[in-house]
Amino acid sequence: QVQLVESGGGLVQAGGSLRLSCVASRSIVSLTSMGWYRQAPGKQRESVAGITSGGSTNYADSVKGRFTISRDNAKDTVYLQMNSLKPEDTGVYYCNAAKLTLAPLRRYDYWGKGTQVTVSS
Repeated sequence: QVQLVESGGGLVQAGGSLRLSCVASRSIVSLTSMGWYRQAPGKQRESVAGITSGGSTNYADSVKGRFTISRDNAKDTVYLQMNSLKPEDTGVYYCNAAKLTLAPLRRYDYWGKGTQVTVSS
């Protein structure tokens, strides 16, 4: 089990920046990947950015060049630096941790409770 606690959300004007943090209750080194998802009102949850245990990153097309995901293994923390924010970035941002096992082949997902990000125009 892994508990995840997000922080750093808030209200910001378009063009502004926010930095989200996600602290895990245990070491993140053994986790396969960690990531950030978001859910806007009336929409499905979508992947925003992810980072593997090896440091490889991936981003949704809508945030490429504006958001940066990083991890600090010593602090068991994952960050999401969000720059040039747009009103369409508004939503609840959730931290995710994933663990893949090979025998049996299975994926375990853990979620935080989310942090609200609101971008005003």
